[in-house]
Amino acid sequence: MRRKPFLGGLLAAAGAPSAVRAAQTPADLIVTARAIYTAEEQNPSVEAFAVRDGRFIFAGSLGGAMALRGAGTTVLQFPEATVLPGLIDAHIHLTNVGLDLAEVDLTHLRSFEEVVARTAAAARRSHEAWIQGHGWDQNLWPGRAFPTHQRLSAAIPDTPVALSRVDGHAVLANARAMAIAGITAGTADPPGGRILRDSAGNPTGVFVDGAESLIYDKIPPPTHGQLVRATRAAIAECNRFGLTAVGEPGTNDAVLAAHVELLRRDEYTIRNYAMLSDDAELIAAHLRSGPLDGVYGDRLWVRAIKMYADGALGSRGAALLEPYSDDPANSGLVVTPQAHIEALTERAIRHGFQAAVHAIGDRGNRMVLDAYEAALRRTGASADARLRIEHVQVLSPQDVPRLARLGVTPSMQTTHQISDMGWAESRLGPTRILGAYAWRSLLDTGLLIANGTDAPVEAVSTLRTFHAAISRQNEANEPPGGWYPAQRMTRREALASMTLWAARANFQERIVGSIAPNKYADFVVMDRDWMTIPPQDIMETKILATYFGGSRVYSA
Repeated sequence: MRRKPFLGGLLAAAGAPSAVRAAQTPADLIVTARAIYTAEEQNPSVEAFAVRDGRFIFAGSLGGAMALRGAGTTVLQFPEATVLPGLIDAHIHLTNVGLDLAEVDLTHLRSFEEVVARTAAAARRSHEAWIQGHGWDQNLWPGRAFPTHQRLSAAIPDTPVALSRVDGHAVLANARAMAIAGITAGTADPPGGRILRDSAGNPTGVFVDGAESLIYDKIPPPTHGQLVRATRAAIAECNRFGLTAVGEPGTNDAVLAAHVELLRRDEYTIRNYAMLSDDAELIAAHLRSGPLDGVYGDRLWVRAIKMYADGALGSRGAALLEPYSDDPANSGLVVTPQAHIEALTERAIRHGFQAAVHAIGDRGNRMVLDAYEAALRRTGASADARLRIEHVQVLSPQDVPRLARLGVTPSMQTTHQISDMGWAESRLGPTRILGAYAWRSLLDTGLLIANGTDAPVEAVSTLRTFHAAISRQNEANEPPGGWYPAQRMTRREALASMTLWAARANFQERIVGSIAPNKYADFVVMDRDWMTIPPQDIMETKILATYFGGSRVYSA
């Protein structure tokens, strides 16, 4: 998306985060339930809790909570329900979730013919200048080969089409889109990108990683109104799944302006830890103005920078130390030079910002660790810089303890494992796969995993996230026993990864992430007990209500 004017002054005018207020009685709200899990290590479950002025003031026995009851206190009783802290998605492209609702949905289609048919049907109904879609995955099709544009171009010859792969790391364009972009056989691969070509050297229509911009730069950016509507829709979708806080990687001032409009209208029922895109002008402006922590009543943070080290495994763009097992001439793509990651991480630390880098392949992850180690050494920063690696999907065994030694937060998405397990081993082979999606290996070093979805790459569903974490199985509870089940999380770890550990990754653990006094009263009510029911029943859970700062923002 194109940049809009810098918003530093606009955001700074929102003021400093609100101070933690002392607990007072009586309570505004008392909640009891069949089971209440706090995500606190020392007090993991309670009978009841009390809320005043939007914050928890007590969590413990029923008697202790009821002692705070006054004439104006509301008492909510959920005798057949379970209550959890407000859930946190540490890595979700929030506004993009809403934007995708207006695109052609190609997820889970089982052939390229289905993709073409659905896109052509949408094109016949559309009056837009471009047809955009998302979610195709060649790994679900017969032969698992990347598509070529000819059938798409024949079906839609006059309107430009851009269809994003499920991981967002490749785009399929039709002939009209390539003509608008000036793509020919003579167009060179850009740095960190690849144009797929046929045996004659002609572009097939698929543009990987850094080459995607050749197409996307020609598409008009969303208007401010579209961004506002998309963000509002995305927040509602998050609340529907019990999410009360998110980390939004790769944002810019146009998106932040949409957030601010909703914040000023008080239509923003989420806490958003926004991570800036790696854009020189954008970053320079925000580094000058400094980090923003919890403005607009602890609902918006701008204090992190998101970078990319490599591409994605599904499109064979993830940077590997050795070639792909199913593509021996290819070791993936380095999207951003290590020197840039190192230098920008150092600048971020010196200005009070966090660095968060996308890395999927073992080479990509090692490159980021090398950059982080150098930046930490030069700045003298401690592990509390909380540098993050987003995805951490494939690691060399020798790099697992390095994450712990450097205090790097693994920001992972458990649903990527269930989406990728059908083909990941063919990419990596039987040895490297042991270091893939290795949650238990990382947890055993003492690291705390921040869980998320990467939506719209995956569904927003918190049910899928928790189920995948504890079972290593898909929604159909396959494969039996789980895929490489030794890497599973326990239920308490899975809950922590979606609450307190995710809050810590976002520097928010003092105000959210668990049910504890002085924290915001963000909590979710569901009809099933995730801590006790069989794993195969988790996907049947119904979210009954979501509360944000003590107020209900979603009800089934």
